[in-house]
Amino acid sequence: MPRSARIPCLAAVLLAGALPLAAFAQDWRPATVFVQGGPGPKDGLKAVTVGAQWPWVWRSEFAGGEFTGATEVFLSGWRADAPGGGHRTYAQLGLVPMFRWRPAQAPWFVEAGIGLSVLDKQYVTANRVQSSEWNFSDNLALGYDIGKGSEVSLRWQHSSNGGARKPNPGINLYAVRYAVKF
Repeated sequence: MPRSARIPCLAAVLLAGALPLAAFAQDWRPATVFVQGGPGPKDGLKAVTVGAQWPWVWRSEFAGGEFTGATEVFLSGWRADAPGGGHRTYAQLGLVPMFRWRPAQAPWFVEAGIGLSVLDKQYVTANRVQSSEWNFSDNLALGYDIGKGSEVSLRWQHSSNGGARKPNPGINLYAVRYAVKF
């Protein structure tokens, strides 16, 4: 597939995958938008991300708190060391169903989710090669509601193809997220 057609095609595939998850959402307008950024521990990797979340109608009480869910879509810009020197940039598009647990009456929360992501090209640095552009996106976060519809969280994201292709060293990112609810 020509490179110029890759991103629109991949966006359409992710959108089609979002439709079943959207059935849980209350409507098509996002309830939350966010920006996040941070480094990876290797390859000089740095990422900046923007995204949105659509909450689900589903809720469940558990262990003195409440579980909720949301469908999250994000677009990240990565910069990493290039083989032979300099830097190389990447674009990542992702779709992740996220689950949140918040203790009753507490301002803090824990989030986790596993979804899909795609890079615009193969991740290659002097030390590592990720064999596929398509990857799972595993996410964990610890967050805090800072009031007036805003929250901040510390996040870990791991992108890996789950061993479907070799080599599969995986890519880790650590980030701080600021989110605003409407």
